[in-house]
Amino acid sequence: MSRQQNNRAGRQIRGPQSALTDFLASHNISANQIRLDADARRRAAEQENGASSSSNQQQIAEDEVGESSTVTTSVTVTTRTSRRKKDQKVIDKIKASKTYQKRKRNAGEDDADDDLLDTLLRERAPLPGQMDNCANCGKRFTVTAYSRNHPDGGLLCSPCGKEMDKDAPPKKKPAKRAATGPVGRRRQIQSKILDGTFQLGAKSLMTLCIETLAKNIDLAEDLGDLPQPVIDKIARKLSKHRLLNPTTLSLFLQPTADEVCIYDGAKLSADDYIRIFQTVPGLKRLKAKNAIHFKDEVMDFLVSRKTELEDLYLHGSNLIAEEKWLEFLQKKGKSLQSLRVYWTDKHFGDSALAALPSSCPSLVRLKACHNQKITGEGINHLAQLHHLKHLSIDLRNHVHSDVYVNVLSSIGPNLETFSITREIELDNTVLDAIHNHCRSLQKLRITDSEVMTDEGFARLFTNWENKCLLFVDLQKCRQVDSANPRQNPDNIGLCDRGFKALMAHSGRKIQHLNVHGCRHISAKAFEEVFPSDGIKVYPELKNLEISFCEEVTDFIVGSIFKCCPNLHELNVFGCMKVKSVRVPKGKILVGVPNALGMVIEGVDDDEE
Repeated sequence: MSRQQNNRAGRQIRGPQSALTDFLASHNISANQIRLDADARRRAAEQENGASSSSNQQQIAEDEVGESSTVTTSVTVTTRTSRRKKDQKVIDKIKASKTYQKRKRNAGEDDADDDLLDTLLRERAPLPGQMDNCANCGKRFTVTAYSRNHPDGGLLCSPCGKEMDKDAPPKKKPAKRAATGPVGRRRQIQSKILDGTFQLGAKSLMTLCIETLAKNIDLAEDLGDLPQPVIDKIARKLSKHRLLNPTTLSLFLQPTADEVCIYDGAKLSADDYIRIFQTVPGLKRLKAKNAIHFKDEVMDFLVSRKTELEDLYLHGSNLIAEEKWLEFLQKKGKSLQSLRVYWTDKHFGDSALAALPSSCPSLVRLKACHNQKITGEGINHLAQLHHLKHLSIDLRNHVHSDVYVNVLSSIGPNLETFSITREIELDNTVLDAIHNHCRSLQKLRITDSEVMTDEGFARLFTNWENKCLLFVDLQKCRQVDSANPRQNPDNIGLCDRGFKALMAHSGRKIQHLNVHGCRHISAKAFEEVFPSDGIKVYPELKNLEISFCEEVTDFIVGSIFKCCPNLHELNVFGCMKVKSVRVPKGKILVGVPNALGMVIEGVDDDEE
């Protein structure tokens, strides 16, 4: 007979046994356990019958039973070993359970430990694919990996499991553990640098106390008589960790206070904002970021109170209708000195700006950012605000340069801050108007211009009667041409002449300089402004941003450190020629394109 015929015959002989085994397994019945139980009953019967027979027969019976027990024990140990090898993961899970620990304390022996494992293995829940009875309704069902456990033991079928899910409370997501070790520490340092809170050296006692308070804010009942700067730092810390809610808000509402700062009001409702005006009747300055629930009803309550705000800062309050803004300005605008509005979509427009000259005669600071409704018509009305000193505009609609020229010619002499961001078509006429009319300017920001030229910047800073600027931000004023990105025949943007004229005019007092993306400033201009011998010194410069200035090298960075003794932070993102520069002790170099990470804190005492 061939081998194939032998295999076919073997399968025919083993067929009934295999079918019987599959049937018993599908009904969660163990044939081996049936045999062991039968042997145990047989031994018990033989012991009862042997009690009435002679001692010899009893001895023989005991010997037979001992031999049978030895064989059975040997078979049991072999079966147990093989089972434990196959179910090692299940055994480890059982050993970690409370049931096993409790029974093991009661047993206390190694043999009892092995028997306990066998018992718990037999009692464990059926595996996926096997059949079981529902612990709730008693119906027969197929066990899956998603079958729910019944509180009193056993498994539930799919319908009963769904019903139990409806009644069960929602599961809480496990809290994410903060990364530890070198990677975790580096991430924390990078986060602090981006937030502007990084400091060299050990933390101050006040900082440690604020961090401890933030971790245990639920236990705090009152902040007491802490000074306003400390309260402001606590508010910032809570907002960073999203801990500011209706409960913790009460800590910052003191009846005698005149200022309330909310740095993350996403969890506050309209009633919470109303509670601010109820609890702090003498409120003068209100700052609310992410104030999405600062709605019409809150504005109505504010208008109805005797509160006379001097400074209003609203961020994200895009649910206030334009009619409510007009009503607020008409009834509460006389005392208003500062108005800063961010992300108001289409609800703060030209009509609101038109109402400012008559409703807010004492307005000193105006800031409108990320607004979609303000146009050049509304900007023209700002020329009538003769007391305005700080003007910041960031719009989504294009405003012609002539509008800004008109405003500067009217209120330019009093301006201390002039900020126009993301206005790509702003031209040299605005620079000339600044040069001709501004005499008190301290902060100048013009970004993303693709029309202004290097000649215009040079005229602005040459023989300008304005005092030295303290803050200058001219980022991304450069020529944009995807076909020839490095060629700039018309000298569009801030180039060599404008950069040298800027540092010659304001280098003695400037504290913050941002020329991010002004890639047409040559290496020769950087070396002339920051000579390697340190002849030119800029004692007040603390923050310098020269990212994506492609001509910056290690030599230029070293010269900058020599010419700026009080420089705290230097950003060089995208400067691919910066590779291995020596950083003086106490200074931070951010954005070096190497494997050391985002920040290098200098430890070199020798600055040469």
